Amino acid sequence: MERMPVWADVVLIPLISLLLAAGLSALVILAIGESPVAAFQLMVDGALMRSAGWGYTLYYATNFMFTGLAVSVAFHARMFNIGGEGQAMLGGLGVALACLYIPWPHWSLAILGSAFGAALFGAAWALIPAWLQAKRGSHIVITTIMFNFIAAALLNYVLVNVLRPVGAMDPATAKFPEPTHLPTFRDMFSTAETILFRGAPANVSFFLALAACVLVWLLIWRTKLGYEIRAQGFSESGARYAGISPSRIIVISMLISGGLAGMMAVNSTQGEAERLILNMTEGAGFIGIAVALMGRNHPFGVFLAALLFGFLYQGGAELALWTNIPRELIVVIQALVILFTGALDNMVRMPLERIFLALRRKEA
Repeated sequence: MERMPVWADVVLIPLISLLLAAGLSALVILAIGESPVAAFQLMVDGALMRSAGWGYTLYYATNFMFTGLAVSVAFHARMFNIGGEGQAMLGGLGVALACLYIPWPHWSLAILGSAFGAALFGAAWALIPAWLQAKRGSHIVITTIMFNFIAAALLNYVLVNVLRPVGAMDPATAKFPEPTHLPTFRDMFSTAETILFRGAPANVSFFLALAACVLVWLLIWRTKLGYEIRAQGFSESGARYAGISPSRIIVISMLISGGLAGMMAVNSTQGEAERLILNMTEGAGFIGIAVALMGRNHPFGVFLAALLFGFLYQGGAELALWTNIPRELIVVIQALVILFTGALDNMVRMPLERIFLALRRKEA
């Protein structure tokens, strides 16, 4: 059967999957006695119609861009990196060490140092599963899931026993020095007459995430290494026949993937909390899987999907605040999106392929 046009694969299938997930979510909202239309209007108003709502939406989207890119890079090499959560936790440790122990004179230098530290620690945490996959044949899904729990235990130990200030009760580091604090959108875009993004945590690291999207696109589609990664993903035996080392590509791809996941901590740790706290990832490592699936592992698709999930997160908070709809419903919507874009992809794809094939035959 002939394939459908590229635009249909990239845009139409995710859109239909999203509509199906939204339809089922509407039925759930009806079942608990609320209006789906009113709920959607409240989500739009809280997440998109005010600058503060946009600030939260873009804050969440920044996290999801990093973790979505991390999943997509590994996926291009035919690996499913489920360890973004743990890699982001260790990335937060890299951010904290860079901010606490290096006397940065200005935030513009501090963000470069913390991003390097986050990427270094995230990549280091991905190296062991990558080596086990490349040299021992251990499945990357199993090892990265296990390393999430090890990372959580390690971060808990470090915060409680090593980095916690004397006399403090909560498991967190001291506040980062003032020169490391990143400008928020309120600082950047407000004027003397108008205050925008009031109270929102969105900060300059959003532009770091945009730069990461561009760099990943250049890497995957405009470099020799990117070609080797994609060749490995299409056919490992074919890549080996062409002289590409599968072990090398596995390790390099996972290092890049882990580094991207670790850089999420620049936004949540340095940009928002301005210290390292225990639950700094807030599940963004797992949401990155849905973002990559819905974005078809393309950086632009990841950007759009991250905005969508940022909207869902912020809109879900508004629903929980102003209605009887629990915030956990957003988890249900996310699960439905993952279900339709991942497990049930063929349920949408196959009928569309038949439709496009019939249209081609009619034109012929």
